[in-house]
Amino acid sequence: MNESNQEQGNRGLLVTIGVFGTIGVVAGSLGAHALRDTLQGSEHVDVWQTAVLYNLMHAVACLAAINGGTRQMRTAVWFWLTGITLFSGSLYCLALGGPKWLGPITPLGGAFLIIGWIWVVVGAFTRNRRNTH
Repeated sequence: MNESNQEQGNRGLLVTIGVFGTIGVVAGSLGAHALRDTLQGSEHVDVWQTAVLYNLMHAVACLAAINGGTRQMRTAVWFWLTGITLFSGSLYCLALGGPKWLGPITPLGGAFLIIGWIWVVVGAFTRNRRNTH
């Protein structure tokens, strides 16, 4: 990938990460204010807060990893973005009374989040191997 294509790819990822971070902040604000009564009435405040926590935590991790620039870090970012979508997305929907069939999607999203962290470990070992030869 030449430098111009890589810059465009990074720009696209940064925009996507920015959108996910924005969603996390907006969702946190909505949960604390506009949706507070709805979430408390359905006893889903904890579900919403978990979705927001994982959304924001992994958006920040994506931002840090994309600056690492390695292929393994980019792979971790894509796993995390997919995980945020499935994990937090399904929890947001469930907390608002979404269909129960979304329940099994949550652990699938969690698996994507875990795989992203495994790619960070893979990247660390790959980087060390490259630096020692």
